[in-house]
Amino acid sequence: MWGPEGLDEVEAELLGPPEELKGKDVLEIGAGAAQCSRWLTAQGARPVALDLSHRQLQHALRIGGSFPLVCADAGALPFADESFDLACSAYGALPFVADPVLVLSEVRRVLRPGGRFVFSTTHPLRWAFPDEPGPEGLTVSASYFDRTPYVEQDDEGRAVYVEHHRTIGDRVRDIVAADLRLVDLVEPEWPSWNTAEWGGWSPLRGNLIPGTAIFVCERAR
Repeated sequence: MWGPEGLDEVEAELLGPPEELKGKDVLEIGAGAAQCSRWLTAQGARPVALDLSHRQLQHALRIGGSFPLVCADAGALPFADESFDLACSAYGALPFVADPVLVLSEVRRVLRPGGRFVFSTTHPLRWAFPDEPGPEGLTVSASYFDRTPYVEQDDEGRAVYVEHHRTIGDRVRDIVAADLRLVDLVEPEWPSWNTAEWGGWSPLRGNLIPGTAIFVCERAR
């Protein structure tokens, strides 16, 4: 799944037709519990699941899978140049780093020429609205252009969660700055079958404003 709307890679084929994934080396960045890597393994691909969080990877290990788990920073990938055919990230890594160009440049480095990187994030437009599933989440309450990070702190003032806002234009410029080519920008519509509410996600909001942005990039050379 690329996001809460429920867009499935089987349907979207953003990494390519599933039957063509067999034998491909794929890096999942910000893998969390490595759900994407499990799906890729089922298609015959050879995924590697990478995350900065040791706890998330412990969860992935408990669930199980026949692919490597790597604990590392997405801005300093511990792989040789041109190691992967594809890379993917569903709501992983990119929203949580202050320097996304560093991550994108590292992804380009480890991709083989012609390799594709697909990543999804919360749609930047959502930053202007309260994170509420009901009608109160439909009124603009902040500037879309305010790039101040969202930070949660513990009782001692230490940051425990940080998310960085980038506009659509920022994301496009970041991709270009990393010497990647933007092939497509997908904004999934909310499907009629999805009646779930989760956090600020709901059919009400999903039918009116985009919730996910999926950037399809390629290393051209």
